[in-house]
Amino acid sequence: MTASKKVSILIVDDHRILVEGLKKLFVNSETMQVMGVAYSGKECRHVLSKAKPDVILLDISLPDVSGIDLCREIKEQYPEIKIIALSSFNEYAVVRRMLESGATGYVVKNAMPEEIIMSVEMVMDNEKFLCEEIDLLMRNRRLNPVWLTPREKELLRFIVDGFTNPEIAEKMYLGVETINGYRKNLLIKLGAKNTAMMVRMALEQKLV
Repeated sequence: MTASKKVSILIVDDHRILVEGLKKLFVNSETMQVMGVAYSGKECRHVLSKAKPDVILLDISLPDVSGIDLCREIKEQYPEIKIIALSSFNEYAVVRRMLESGATGYVVKNAMPEEIIMSVEMVMDNEKFLCEEIDLLMRNRRLNPVWLTPREKELLRFIVDGFTNPEIAEKMYLGVETINGYRKNLLIKLGAKNTAMMVRMALEQKLV
């Protein structure tokens, strides 16, 4: 980072209280400044059409677009911009997809202010930054490939046994839509493209 020019930051988040807190965090910084704020994907695109920040603090849950998709879109159009994911998600699959989409940092919203400052410094030095909670999550995941809740394990067992969604819904006393949602989450968590791959992974990794 050069001392002569402040690092310009664009905050993209629809939680206004959090945005105000972040702005206050950078207001006294000698090396960083907030050049703009966007509360949606549309506003973010508008800001980027006028000016390019050095770093974007990007929320994953925006009202009009997935932060993961927006991250990929920004990196394709402006590869030089560094992106730090700002999220309340601490799920392995979400973190992995965000990093695969081009983010070089990942910070949870309840991270210490020092970690947020450090994330900007490190990505500007071309290093990857994961806040402590996420770093721990990723390391644990490498040691213990998949962590499933008891309910997810129960669902996976029924899928492996070949039951249909309506049959599973009846057995678990849940609605078919709820089962569909759980099933989609399982595919994301396991990184599987379809049910057949999910069943194979469940058997190979002894998840059921």
